Amino acid sequence: MEKPPHPFAFRDFTCYFAARLTSTLAQMAMVIVIGWQVYDIARTDLGMTPKEAAFQLGLIGLAQFLPLLLLTLVVGWIADRVDRRWIARGSIALEAGCAIALGLLTWTGEITLPALFAVAALLGVARAFASPALQALAPNLVPIAALPTAIALSSIAWQTGSVLGPAIGGILYDADPVIPYAFSAGLFVFAFFALMLIRPVARSAITGPAHPWEQMKDGLRYVRQNRLVLGAISLDLFAVLLAGVTAVLPIYARDILHVGADGLGQLRAAPAVGAVAMALWFAWRPLRENVGIKLLVGVAIFGAATAVFGVSRSLPLSLAMLVLLGGADMLSVYVRQSLIQLYTPDAMRGRVGAVSTLFISGSNELGEARAGFLAAVIGPTAAVAAGGIGAILVAGLWARWFPELRAARTFDPPKMIEDIPLKEKAT
Repeated sequence: MEKPPHPFAFRDFTCYFAARLTSTLAQMAMVIVIGWQVYDIARTDLGMTPKEAAFQLGLIGLAQFLPLLLLTLVVGWIADRVDRRWIARGSIALEAGCAIALGLLTWTGEITLPALFAVAALLGVARAFASPALQALAPNLVPIAALPTAIALSSIAWQTGSVLGPAIGGILYDADPVIPYAFSAGLFVFAFFALMLIRPVARSAITGPAHPWEQMKDGLRYVRQNRLVLGAISLDLFAVLLAGVTAVLPIYARDILHVGADGLGQLRAAPAVGAVAMALWFAWRPLRENVGIKLLVGVAIFGAATAVFGVSRSLPLSLAMLVLLGGADMLSVYVRQSLIQLYTPDAMRGRVGAVSTLFISGSNELGEARAGFLAAVIGPTAAVAAGGIGAILVAGLWARWFPELRAARTFDPPKMIEDIPLKEKAT
């Protein structure tokens, strides 16, 4: 059998990958700095207790999640009807504006909690539009034979940016509070121009009911009826909703491990080490067999590492658990995103991608809110440890409730997606 072409042999996909990686790096560098500034302002300027400041971290997660919750059906429908390149470009331009605004406010010393909450909400709007458009765009840029690798690379770009961005943001913030915002703004501008280089692509037309509202609901119906897709998406939702630790890292850095802003950068860098190592392994030895079982095992390891991190008082042990957590998360993302994309027709990818984004953001932003609120009630240690144990239980329950996940052996795409319009010539 002839070896399929590598996605990087196609200029448009290479530009897409660069935009996906740099925009995610920029976005996540901002998120960690926003969290640190919220917690620091609450503790230092407003004199709040650690539990009261933790409640503010919960609110900032909620501010980012609400736009996604309200816009999910609309943005998915738009991503299946409007040029996905322009949706992504507009969203990244908005994020660049947010970075510039927060950089100026920080530079002038005018940064406040209301400003941080307002920008967090705008970032939620931008992500609501960008995520389904970018997820749906990637499969249109390569031929069908290269599709599994392209989807994996897209997932790797997102996950690598997700873990490296906060680490870089924390380190840059320790040097100067303005630098991470300038860094993010520059990366957003680069990503915008990378997307401008992608040429027009053909894609499948929406089929089914003609009424826009019914078309919007088709994405929800498809996810509900396809149990493999539903199981993969919901597994991530509940595991990370319970075991996410990003929101409470400022608490650990300042009040538990006592390592300050520089230590916060180390804590955020640790998952990046695990994720990048796992990504490099997949680049050399892609997963080919028993992918569903490995997804479930990855989630269980993610939960176990989270639980140990929660009770640790040793910086080396905490860093080791975060490295393991990052590697397990990369495994989960790699398998989940590949299964979702490969088992979804192109004409549905925007709407299904929007539902997936809602679930992912529900696990991330809403998980941050859960972590902050629960830490305010029972303390961060108990909140994190209990969440890790909960994620282990979720992996076991999903293995029982969704046998389709256990039965997923390979990434071989089903016949239903063979009509996806794709570019056929490498450039």
